[in-house]
Amino acid sequence: LIIDQTEAMTTIDVNTGAYVGHRTLEETIYKTNLEAAQAIARQLRLRNLGGIIIIDFIDMEDEEHKRQVMRTLERALERDHARTSICEISSLGLVEMTRKRIRESLGQQLCEPCPVCSGRGRVKSVETVCLEVFREIMRSSRQFEASKLLVVASPGVVDRILDEQSTTVAELEELIGKTIRFQREDQYEQEQFDVVLL
Repeated sequence: LIIDQTEAMTTIDVNTGAYVGHRTLEETIYKTNLEAAQAIARQLRLRNLGGIIIIDFIDMEDEEHKRQVMRTLERALERDHARTSICEISSLGLVEMTRKRIRESLGQQLCEPCPVCSGRGRVKSVETVCLEVFREIMRSSRQFEASKLLVVASPGVVDRILDEQSTTVAELEELIGKTIRFQREDQYEQEQFDVVLL
């Protein structure tokens, strides 16, 4: 099982891995989905997962197999104290269900959002931050009176600007009629910068 929890929903992906214990592929898929249905119910309880949950079972051709997997999931969820609601398997092999949130999920209890990306799982590239710096320089130069601007940013961003964007900086200085200086700040994360008026 691959369980992925986001703000909007929890997705659970079922795959066979290296399991090929039965003679036919259809039988292997059926047995895997049956075992997964029981494991999913257990993991929902153990991890305190709630809200919208999408389960992606391995596609099954046999309608009876689909019914048996759904019955197994429903029976396994009967032991759950949280209220659940389940929809039938869709044509894409997806099961939509909801589970009442009783308390924070295990992931929320044990972890906190990443201070760098605020839980997004990604940070802006150096190139993107450089463009944001240039936009902020333009905005600040139009809004405020100052003869010089100081950009304080992470070493990676400052180095990229001075090494690869020096022509852009010179053109920007000419356009706004102000001197632009750059200062590396080791404590800044990649996305963090300030434009200071001097």
